[in-house]
Amino acid sequence: MPQLPNGVRHRPEYLNRARQEALVAAIRAVVADAPLFVPVMPGTGKPMSVRMTNCGPLGWVTDKQRGYRYQEIHPITGKPWPGIPTELLEIWDDVSGYRKPPQACLVNFYSDEARMGLHQDKDEQDLEAPVVSISLGNACLFRVGGVSREGRTLSFKLSSGDVVVLGGEGRLCFHGVDRIYPATSTLLKNGGRINLTLRRVTP
Repeated sequence: MPQLPNGVRHRPEYLNRARQEALVAAIRAVVADAPLFVPVMPGTGKPMSVRMTNCGPLGWVTDKQRGYRYQEIHPITGKPWPGIPTELLEIWDDVSGYRKPPQACLVNFYSDEARMGLHQDKDEQDLEAPVVSISLGNACLFRVGGVSREGRTLSFKLSSGDVVVLGGEGRLCFHGVDRIYPATSTLLKNGGRINLTLRRVTP
């Protein structure tokens, strides 16, 4: 395993199979209440390759007109986001080292063709709180760099049940998903990958 940037922690196999299955069931209930939708890039309106939804008091959204932001309602249904499942709050309490609970959990569903370009998580007011990322389903090639887009990056595989924490010096590290490895997990009946990203938004 290569040396990760300071503040970036990888917890391989953090969730056993039973906990992964319980989490998938909880996320299915979230999606039933807050359906997945295709986000688009600000300005260009170009659709992203992932589908997404949220749970928690706030949800991260993006559209052509208003760009990246957090809001209290689903952009399609107009309903408040469902609550964050207990299973996710327990993970946050165990790995985040932060005294306040998360306010948002972004749910990204990756098909086997989906990608996520290098980006920083910087739409939050509270940058003292870490970002906690949970992988479910097919493995992916995860890339992480420093706080400059031009800096050196390294890549490693994330498998189902892995957790990554970006905190401290690593809170604003650029990161992304270069590819999905099809048929590397049997957790999701129809394949693909789910990524759950827990964030604290306000101080």
